[in-house]
Amino acid sequence: MPVDSTATAEVTAFRWVPDFAQGLVRDLRVRWALEEIGRPYSVRLLDATKPRPEEYFCEQPFGQVPAFRDDQVQLFESGAILIHLGSQDERLLPTDQAQKMRAIAWLIASLNSVEPAIFPLLMINIFNKGEPWTEDARPKFLERLHSRLKCMSEALGDKEWLEDRFTIADLMLVTVLRQLRGGRVLDDFPNLKALVARGEARPAFQRALADQLSVFAENQPEPQPA
Repeated sequence: MPVDSTATAEVTAFRWVPDFAQGLVRDLRVRWALEEIGRPYSVRLLDATKPRPEEYFCEQPFGQVPAFRDDQVQLFESGAILIHLGSQDERLLPTDQAQKMRAIAWLIASLNSVEPAIFPLLMINIFNKGEPWTEDARPKFLERLHSRLKCMSEALGDKEWLEDRFTIADLMLVTVLRQLRGGRVLDDFPNLKALVARGEARPAFQRALADQLSVFAENQPEPQPA
C-alpha cells in the first residue's frame, strides 16, 4: 500500500471531520492519484477543530488541506498537486502535449466552472440549513448548477472518460461531483452519474477512500455528555 510513514512524498490531512465531510476532504484527490500510480506517501495529520499551527501557513496560505511535498516541490491546492503528479507519470496525464493540456483544461474546468456552482447548494443544505432565506435562494442556485452540469454532460456525451482514457481530469471531476452525494441533482444527468460510479469503482479510489476514512474512525471524538 502506498501509505508509508517513511516515504519522502508527504500529504497533509485532517485527523477527523464531521460525518457530512467524511470521504470528501480534498486530500482524497491526492491520495487517489498516488494510489493510481502506486507511489508511497506519508500523511501528516492536522486538527480541523483547532487553529492551524502558524508555521503551516507557510505551506498552505489558507490553512487548508492538502499540502504536499516531495523531493522536487512543496505545493498547495489539490489541482496543482495533481498536475505535478501527472507530469511525473503518464498513467495520470498523457505525455502528448495536446492531450496533456486538454486534460489540464478539464481539471481546471472542474475547479473553476463546476465546483463553484455546487458550493452555494452545500451552504444552504448544511451550513445555513433552516435559515429563512434559503428556500428562496435554492431555485436560483439549482438553476445555475444545472446549467453547468448540462454543459459537462454534453461535453462527456457517451464517452467513458473526458478524453480517450482516464486522467487526472476525470479524477478531479469525480471528486467534485461526489459533493452532491445524497441528493438527486445528478439524476438528470445519467452520464455524469455513471462517470462518478466508474471513478468510485476503481481500486485505487477504493484504497484511497478507505485510508482516509480509517483515520477518521481511529480519531472519532468521545461523545459529549448530555
